[in-house]
Parts: sequence; structure tokens; C-alpha cells
Amino acid sequence: QVQLVESGGGLVQPGGSLRLSCVASRSIFSFNVMGWYRQAPGKQRELVAVIRSGGTTKYADSVKGRFTISRDNAKNTVYLQMNSLKPEDTAVYYCNADYLGVDSWGQGTQVTVSS
Repeated sequence: QVQLVESGGGLVQPGGSLRLSCVASRSIFSFNVMGWYRQAPGKQRELVAVIRSGGTTKYADSVKGRFTISRDNAKNTVYLQMNSLKPEDTAVYYCNADYLGVDSWGQGTQVTVSS
């Protein structure tokens, strides 16, 4: 199993930016897919963005054009750059990794967008 540790969450005003980081306990070079999900209070966990080992990406419609997912294999890290944040982006953000068909999750990092 892979351990994932997220960081970078916090309180930001609407229109602001945050960058989330997810560090894996082993090399991510061969990970099939890594991604970010989020869960708001009273709602189901939803996909935000994923990136495959070849570099292809997929985004939820609600974040397209505002969020960017990237990976740094040398640092075993996946990032989520979040710009133009909105109050509806408030949620706990979780990192996910698919390694050899097994899903691993981080503990989550809180993102709150409020004035």
C-alpha cells in the first residue's frame, strides 16, 4: 500500500489561489493514475482532477479552466493549482493513487473559500 500526505489547504478569499501538494511514500513513476477528489459537508466525494502516468489529464466541469493538476515524478508529488476559487470549492480535498490496481487515499486537507 502507498501512503499519501496532502498539504497546502487553508482559508482563502473568493478569487484567491491555493496549491495543494500530495507526497507519496514511494516512487510515483509507475502509478497508473493519481488524482484529487473533494467532499463538501453533506455531499458525496467527487472527482476534481486526475492525471495518468502518460500525462493526460481530466477535470470536473466545475473546475475546468481554473484548476491544474500536475505531477513531479522526481519528488513523488502531485499538485493541484487552484485559481479563481469560489465558495462552492469549499471542501476537504483528498489525494488518490492507483498503484497496481489498488486505491490509496490521503487523510485530506481542508480548503475553505470565504470572505
